[in-house]
Amino acid sequence: MHKDKFCFTRCMKTAITILTFTFMSTIRQSRIEGVIQEELSMLFQRNARDLCLGAMVTVTIVRVSPDLSSAKCYLSIFAGPPKDEVLKNVELNAARIRGDVGRRLKNMKHIPSLSFYIDDSLDYATKINELLKKG
Repeated sequence: MHKDKFCFTRCMKTAITILTFTFMSTIRQSRIEGVIQEELSMLFQRNARDLCLGAMVTVTIVRVSPDLSSAKCYLSIFAGPPKDEVLKNVELNAARIRGDVGRRLKNMKHIPSLSFYIDDSLDYATKINELLKKG
């Protein structure tokens, strides 16, 4: 009985440590995600003509990997050239964008590499809404 109690206590301490570590890392990730999202939004707003080919681009979500080495940035693209052209231009300027973000975030030692994707969740929601109206 005493051995089982010791094992249970040890397992609980390990589980709490793992949960605490996981929770703390997600807080850090979410803070970095928010800061990068804010900086990218301002950057796209300031340089809309060059980077976005005149289209209105919003950064809908940023997801940073647990080791903070890469970030997936999802963009919503409105009013302007086709979405694929805008995304291709943003991808071509990814190094410049990362440099600009790095200059703004001087307190971060390493800036994650940025990869960009089209966020089609709004289109998907509109399509579902239309299907619901038909049915």
